[in-house]
Amino acid sequence: MTEHVDVIVVGAGLSGIGAGYHLQTRSPKSSYLILEGREAIGGTWDLFRYPGIRSDSDMHTLGYNFRPWTQAKAIADGPSIREYIADTARTYGIDRHIRFGHRVISAAWSTPEACWTVQCETGAGEARRFTCNFLYMCSGYYNYATGHAPDFPGSDDFRGRIVHPQFWPEDLDYAGKKVVVIGSGATAVTLVPEMARTASHVTMLQRSPTYVVSRPAEDRFANFLRRKLPEKAAYGITRWKNVLLQMFFFRMTRKRPEKAKERLIAMVREQLGPDYDIATHFTPRYNPWDQRLCLVPDADLFDAIKAGSASVETGTIDTFTDGDIRLNNGKTIDADVIVSATGLQMQLLSGVPFTVDGKLVELSRTLNYKGMMYSDVPNLASCFGYTNASWTLKADLTSMYVCRLLEAMRRRGMRQCTPRIGAEVIEEEPFLSFTSGYVERALESLPKQGKRKPWKLHQNYALDVMALRFGSLDDSMEFSNPEHVRAKVAA
Repeated sequence: MTEHVDVIVVGAGLSGIGAGYHLQTRSPKSSYLILEGREAIGGTWDLFRYPGIRSDSDMHTLGYNFRPWTQAKAIADGPSIREYIADTARTYGIDRHIRFGHRVISAAWSTPEACWTVQCETGAGEARRFTCNFLYMCSGYYNYATGHAPDFPGSDDFRGRIVHPQFWPEDLDYAGKKVVVIGSGATAVTLVPEMARTASHVTMLQRSPTYVVSRPAEDRFANFLRRKLPEKAAYGITRWKNVLLQMFFFRMTRKRPEKAKERLIAMVREQLGPDYDIATHFTPRYNPWDQRLCLVPDADLFDAIKAGSASVETGTIDTFTDGDIRLNNGKTIDADVIVSATGLQMQLLSGVPFTVDGKLVELSRTLNYKGMMYSDVPNLASCFGYTNASWTLKADLTSMYVCRLLEAMRRRGMRQCTPRIGAEVIEEEPFLSFTSGYVERALESLPKQGKRKPWKLHQNYALDVMALRFGSLDDSMEFSNPEHVRAKVAA
């Protein structure tokens, strides 16, 4: 049996639940389903359960534009974010549209029928099939089944446990033990101070330094406004305040990278003191925002280092032994537990194979349209957040744009919308201008972007508000009615 709806959303995480809300409010005539491969709401925030997991953006921008974040802490822990997403789904009845345990394994577009056929596999191994007029992928940007785990020499000889944060074991007891966290990204700087609370000692072992910035866990301005103003007004003001400050900071770092680098490193020196080896452990080789900055709330990482419960080592691994890690510089780090916080495997659109009229879509040969659609691929959008700001800022805008497309097709009597390059030549650029390892490892498999709009991917919320909420729907977009559909309507 094949079930049909107007829109299928893939993924019941932060983006997918937001998509459900926007579809209900901005395209209310569109029936929809959310297909979720796992058995719970939350996506990333349900999958990741490692100690101390938290947001690396403030919740006034990581939260939805339609549902204020009302807790005092702006840098929130994972369970609080997971409950916020689940409560949003319950409050607006979005949870009634979710089919859990439905993993999408393929999607095929038929031009004569103007619809996608989506094949799923349930947790019980059963095959299910759905059709829809529009397919909206809200499944994140990395592989849920596997993380990036380098093959370290000697790892089979290590007598302790080696774990990856993406698959944290519930039975791991690290109290009173020596822990080495390999990595220097957002996961590592979260794990180190949290594990240092009970471990004998935690060492953050990094190949090279990352920019680390301390920020208060609570936004005093936001909490003040919430006491003085209606909830939505306070949230809106705080949200725009944080957006504008972030945009200003990003622009300044790009305009004067050396000055920004000097200031960021000085802020670390203020935390750790003049005698700490900042040059070795906290001075990156790249400019700010060539990779994402790491946020630590209330200087917790620096406090753990100053207290002696945590430390940082910078160097490359020579080999693991039965009880330690040996570096190429001759140093040895004792370890009972090793946490390989070495990153993610980037996977766009969940690795689902897409076909258009029987022809396989090669995403690497497409151009990304407005940061959400793909050249010559009809009625398909995907959610991909900002690299220099909160994910949800872009997710909300993408969902609103999808709803604009759906309503435009309904008004015009059209069933198909397809981004088209046309005859003109558009110079290509990489999908992301980011040097993070997980991006560089995946670049060859990603679509490209163009050097001009609407093929240019903005990393600017204000520009995207104008383009996606108020801009034209017809720039390089072909609206059409397939012949077979027109014949059916005429009959």
